[in-house]
Amino acid sequence: MRYSGIGGQAVIEGVMMRNRDKYALAVRLPNNEIKVDVHQEKTDVEKYAKIPVVRGIVSFIHSLTIGLGSLSKAASYFDEEEGEKKELTEEEKKKKEKKDKAEMGGTLLLSFVLALAVFMVLPYYLSTLFSKIIPSESVVILIEGIIRVLIFLAYVILISQMEDIKRVFMYHGAEHKCINYIESGLELNVENVRKSSRQHKRCGTSFLFVVLIISVLVFMFIRMDSHILRVLCRLLLVPLIAGISYEFIRLAGRTENPIINALSYPGLLVQKITTREPDDSMIEVGIASVEAVFDWKKFQEEDKDSDCEFTG
Repeated sequence: MRYSGIGGQAVIEGVMMRNRDKYALAVRLPNNEIKVDVHQEKTDVEKYAKIPVVRGIVSFIHSLTIGLGSLSKAASYFDEEEGEKKELTEEEKKKKEKKDKAEMGGTLLLSFVLALAVFMVLPYYLSTLFSKIIPSESVVILIEGIIRVLIFLAYVILISQMEDIKRVFMYHGAEHKCINYIESGLELNVENVRKSSRQHKRCGTSFLFVVLIISVLVFMFIRMDSHILRVLCRLLLVPLIAGISYEFIRLAGRTENPIINALSYPGLLVQKITTREPDDSMIEVGIASVEAVFDWKKFQEEDKDSDCEFTG
């Protein structure tokens, strides 16, 4: 069975699943009902689908935008439950939608800036402390990469201790289990999905880990005397690194080559932190999100390939 190309993301008490330009958000409400919202929108992803590296940059930005929007939407369901539901006029709905988009854009920008500062700039300046005792610039760049990986792992381990994040990671596991079982070619139901693996080679966690490794190789070619120029080059090269990393994740999703599997293994290990075993109610939410965007029965009959998508 070839891979489906379907991707998704865990959100607050739910799962967002995406298939090409269609995505669905399934959330378990406090009254135990599963609410599913389906959206379809035209994007630039398909336009750049055949351009290596560029398609990765476009797909990553698109996935990040939809993912953040889904997190915000999932949270809004519980805000409605806590407060009184109020019927809005058309004008009020438009204003609210405009405000939500502005807030989402601001949050996305702030998150991106903070991520660059913590995972790109900080490791560089910490590594310069070693340059005083280590003459080899290549070794210092390697140390920079190690520091970057350690910061990433520390961040993931730290947030994994939060109760709300633990549940998000359980839904992350449900998302992976559903996708893995689709791609195994068997019937999608709770009992079957429960047996499936909660790790997936196309996971966003693996993607971020690959970004950290690829950055070490790319930064080896940056040799400048000015610290400011080195930092600037690192920031400017982030899209290129993301594009290259996407190509590796895309390849990993298409092959069982032993070398590719070995290179994918560290990312799968990190997923043991970012995914947890879901309960049956979470698996039901995952299945609901899949079935809203993907005809898995038809896929299993036709066994067709499609473009790579990130999982959560």
